[in-house]
Amino acid sequence: MSKPSARTRLADAAFALFDERGYEQTTVDDIAERAGLGRTTFFRHYRSKEDVIFPDHDRLLELIRDRLATSSNSTALVAVSDAVRLVLLHYIDEGELARRRYVLTSKVGALRDREIASVARYQRLFREFIADWMGDSAQAASLRAELMAAAVVAGHNHVLRRWLREETSDPVGEVDEAMREVLALFPAGEVPDAGAGTTVVAFRTGQDIEALLPSLRRLVEGGLGT
Repeated sequence: MSKPSARTRLADAAFALFDERGYEQTTVDDIAERAGLGRTTFFRHYRSKEDVIFPDHDRLLELIRDRLATSSNSTALVAVSDAVRLVLLHYIDEGELARRRYVLTSKVGALRDREIASVARYQRLFREFIADWMGDSAQAASLRAELMAAAVVAGHNHVLRRWLREETSDPVGEVDEAMREVLALFPAGEVPDAGAGTTVVAFRTGQDIEALLPSLRRLVEGGLGT
């Protein structure tokens, strides 16, 4: 069996110390000593003890940009789903480390604030991509892009938290379903004015048509009242 890399040893040492002493009480020197490595080696892999905790968000954001950049106007929503899956798979690949981070960030306010800031970066990237795809030339389009990006991120985070809490054995399947649910909420293009006619958006569901009819009727009646 191969020996763990220095980066992995440092991460394992850091989380062990965070569990034993608490995050605030643990220093970089403590982590390096527990890992059997020098301070210089620590800073070769991480900029601070905080960086040990979080995944490489810059690299993940670049992967998302690359995937979105390969899409065309007709495949934009597929690209969004694929990009979300990339993020989820990164956490899954981390395995237990991701779960330990989840527990730690829920206890330490400063770490939780950083996590929130990181989520905002993902949402901004999706918002900019979606706005460009929709031809964001009006305030209404800008609002739709903001709402859509927020829904995309919320759908991913819902599934991620379920996986982190070991509540699902198929997170990839769940995130794909979540994206289908989210993207079905939005029209594939510009929304016409209320007086320009009737727009019907169709999508597949496992529900029986009889069960759906009351909801569809309420939706239509509500739309006619605006």
